[in-house]
Amino acid sequence: MVRIMKKNRKSAVFILSHGRPDRVKTVKLLEKGNYTGEWYIVCDDEDETLPEYIEKYKDKVIVFSKEEAKDLFDLMDNTNEKKVVVYARNYIFKIAEDLELTHFIVLDDDYTDIHYVMLFKIGKEEMLMKKSKKVKSLDKLFEATFDLLDETNALTIAYAQEGDFIGGINSFMKKGFKRKAMNSFFFRTDRKMEFMGRINEDVNAYVFYGIRGELIFTVAFLSISQLLTQTNKGGLTDAYKNLGTYVKSFYTVMLAPSCVKIDAMGVVYPRLHHVIDWEHCVPKIVSGRYKKR
Repeated sequence: MVRIMKKNRKSAVFILSHGRPDRVKTVKLLEKGNYTGEWYIVCDDEDETLPEYIEKYKDKVIVFSKEEAKDLFDLMDNTNEKKVVVYARNYIFKIAEDLELTHFIVLDDDYTDIHYVMLFKIGKEEMLMKKSKKVKSLDKLFEATFDLLDETNALTIAYAQEGDFIGGINSFMKKGFKRKAMNSFFFRTDRKMEFMGRINEDVNAYVFYGIRGELIFTVAFLSISQLLTQTNKGGLTDAYKNLGTYVKSFYTVMLAPSCVKIDAMGVVYPRLHHVIDWEHCVPKIVSGRYKKR
């Protein structure tokens, strides 16, 4: 039974998982955060470990057909790699409609913590220091995020990842948001966001819709901690290893060559990665104070 939220809001959490029936860390995260709403683990019908999911999580498991899902979006290639999450990301809207949800959250299966992130001034020079505190009430946090989604009419809202803060505490947190969304997604069921490309589907989506002026945000003051992708077996790990970071990043270059390129990322161990020229990617948001009266 899906609970009815304020303003006639019906919501649930969907955890996307594949090949990790014994390591769905996000379920523990919801428990630690005192989440009381509905949640489901979404698996595909080609997962060899599906019986283990069903044995452990019973009716919390929702199974979808990859064959049916493939007609909902553009894979952007002709390879045969099917162990990717883009099928689930697109089919999830149909699941939400079938459950008669108004809002829903899509999470990966490897989250360990969600933190509030704050900035403090320290010392005589008033240097900025980032501090984090674990969220104790996910119910309140998720509801507040849905409120933000509705009030801003954004297409989707995401929480920051730890990597978002590397080398950019001052600029990112002072600004309060980035015009991107990865990994965690808050949606309205009636505002579908298509994910395209066999891999790098989240970057492809926020670039595709960002160019068209849709509002897509990563909130700076909330952060998700998760396991390192290529050290956690199952999920997308095989696809990342098979296709490589260069191929992964080039899907977005194919999608938007006017504002995306491949370049070296990192200092000690640099690797090829996509680089987005935000000046040429998204329309600017002009403050209301400049409106002519």
